[in-house]
Amino acid sequence: MTRGSLHHVELWVPDLDRAIISLGWLLETLGYQPHQSWDKGRSWLLGETYIVVEQSPALTSDTHDRHQPGLNHLAFHAGPAGEVDRLVADAADHGWTLLFAELHPHAGGLGHYAGYLANSDGFEVELVADTPEGGAPITP
Repeated sequence: MTRGSLHHVELWVPDLDRAIISLGWLLETLGYQPHQSWDKGRSWLLGETYIVVEQSPALTSDTHDRHQPGLNHLAFHAGPAGEVDRLVADAADHGWTLLFAELHPHAGGLGHYAGYLANSDGFEVELVADTPEGGAPITP
């Protein structure tokens, strides 16, 4: 374990089944393995880090707004640019919508190749392509 590294993230979701369809698909595609399962939650593990989605009975709202204080998005290393393209193309079949389509895949700037996706519950993820040596702009 590395001091300061991320241990886990827990996302409270309004609908566990929808979360499994979108977030579960994405996590497993990125290499996370199903870890734990209970009536109102699931977790996926990659290395020493795990991600939990839970439909908690303590929720005070049924909506997530990434524009409010709190979590804006999760960003994942997604491999080479071609893998980002493949994930973005497949994402629509799993409840995701491409954000910033007019700027894709450089919505984060010319030297940053990524796909920004949102699911039907408003959670955003950023799928970041590997940067080649020297940090030159990435092209497909």
